[in-house]
Amino acid sequence: MILKNAEILNENFEFVHGNLAIENEKIAGINTEKSDGESIDCTGCKILPGFIDIHIHGTGGADVCDAESQSIQKMSENLTRHGVTSFCPTTMTLSAEELEKIFSVVAGEKGKEKGAYIHGINMEGPYISLAKKGAQKAEHVRKPDIEEFKKLNSICNVSLVDIAPEEDENNAFSKEVSKICTVSAAHTSADGETAKKGFENGITHATHLFNAMTGISARVPGVAGAVFDSDNVRAEIICDGFHVNPITLRMAFKILGEDRTIVISDSMKAADCEDGEYMLGGQTVYVRDGKALLADGTIAASTSNLFDEFINLLSFGINFTHAVKSCTINPARAIGADITTGSIKEGKFADLLIIDKDFNIRNVFVKGKKII
Repeated sequence: MILKNAEILNENFEFVHGNLAIENEKIAGINTEKSDGESIDCTGCKILPGFIDIHIHGTGGADVCDAESQSIQKMSENLTRHGVTSFCPTTMTLSAEELEKIFSVVAGEKGKEKGAYIHGINMEGPYISLAKKGAQKAEHVRKPDIEEFKKLNSICNVSLVDIAPEEDENNAFSKEVSKICTVSAAHTSADGETAKKGFENGITHATHLFNAMTGISARVPGVAGAVFDSDNVRAEIICDGFHVNPITLRMAFKILGEDRTIVISDSMKAADCEDGEYMLGGQTVYVRDGKALLADGTIAASTSNLFDEFINLLSFGINFTHAVKSCTINPARAIGADITTGSIKEGKFADLLIIDKDFNIRNVFVKGKKII
């Protein structure tokens, strides 16, 4: 297939005008004759890498913690409507038995996705701080457990696992598990020094920056300050304008630069649904005006999606290239998937998002297959 007459965001994240060839699931090149003969006229459109959501619990009435095959497929299909071509279904703080069931279901659906495909699971919990549990269930919070992690990883591969650094004695978990997947600081009461030590011993990621972590003040840097001070750490940010104030968001994007910011939805099953009551990790969440809260007013997950957050970033004053990289190559690098996706480069999967001049989604391709 050839996508003709488009503005193509190449591997250097610079636009070039021309044709993009797709062959056998992969990008065959820009302005090359390779293709299967079919073509689509993309005059007036931009071709971007498909978006990658590495932190998503649910969408469209489905949640990974439903532990049901149809929920995984519904998430996969619904995500493509928002330009997302791959994702990491994200679990919550649950019992070992519940997690094993969820992992088994996800493993059974990998490779069968009808839309966006799965990289691996994002384990948000149970190895977190009780004081910063947020919308996670307190009774299932526990210390980092390497053997439990390895058992779950043997059921379905883990792309990213969260821990509270202060709960990881001698950084033993982060040192060992970072050999297997990305380790992230999350739901943590750590001070800046403890977080910094974690970042020097295997932790290279921060989950939803500013949310459920210690913040910054003049004499207490907190986890957020340690993130800014650690060049090896990438940071997720929920860019719905509610979880993080736009002023704070702009500050973070300026400090972290184009290569360390990652846009996540952190969405729950209420995304793309009406206001009402929903379940998240075994707890009731009340959604009003699109904002998800627990009964005590604690902010829960979001009801947003990556494409809406991308548009938010542009409206907040983040430049186009930085916004796109934060939705594509940066999350790909964070989970080690950048060899196969995250940018438009010959040999990578043809995971593509085509938008028109008004920033409406026109087409979405997943591994070369036209989904929208």
